[in-house]
Amino acid sequence: MTENTQHVEKAVREAFKSEEDLYQQVKIITLKALTERSLDMENIKSVVQAVSKGISAGISSQSIPAKNMFKQSIDALDDALVKTAEASKLSIEEAASRMSEFSNHDLNRATEDLKSLEEMFLETVGKVARESNEAFVEIVDDFISHAKQNGTSVGKQTQAALEYLNDLRHLEQKTIITNTSAAASTLTTIASGILSGIAESLHSDKDDT
Repeated sequence: MTENTQHVEKAVREAFKSEEDLYQQVKIITLKALTERSLDMENIKSVVQAVSKGISAGISSQSIPAKNMFKQSIDALDDALVKTAEASKLSIEEAASRMSEFSNHDLNRATEDLKSLEEMFLETVGKVARESNEAFVEIVDDFISHAKQNGTSVGKQTQAALEYLNDLRHLEQKTIITNTSAAASTLTTIASGILSGIAESLHSDKDDT
């Protein structure tokens, strides 16, 4: 674990000790961490893992029933990932409108990343739980079982984004080109848009508090 992810884990753990809004604190910590790194799936996963470990440690330090605190903190993580999916969609829209060429390579990569976001979220939280105490494992298992049956907020948001990407595939051929010559620059543009979108979401959340 890097120094940065250790800082994220510690910040989440400390949030459980304060009397401030746990949901809002965890959401802001998560969004801030996501804006500080490249938003590829590996880095997003490292943030989710750090936040999950912070939640596990924070709950373990509490003497009161943990289910409500877990729900607040895991909902915050879920909703932060919703912002990630929203920003991904918006950045793709921006890239498509600004560039004369938007390759299928770019579109396919963005699609695959979005498809895996909810699965990565649940798998990472579950893996962290298995390394924790029995009580936390039981809480997380209940959450994952419910999430698989009813879906998560990020799962619903990514589905909406994927529907948009599917529509984008059907635009005129002059807009979407099958070669990959523009792939690198397009992906750079998308990444910048994602980071900007999440940063704006973070500022909005702070302004609302």
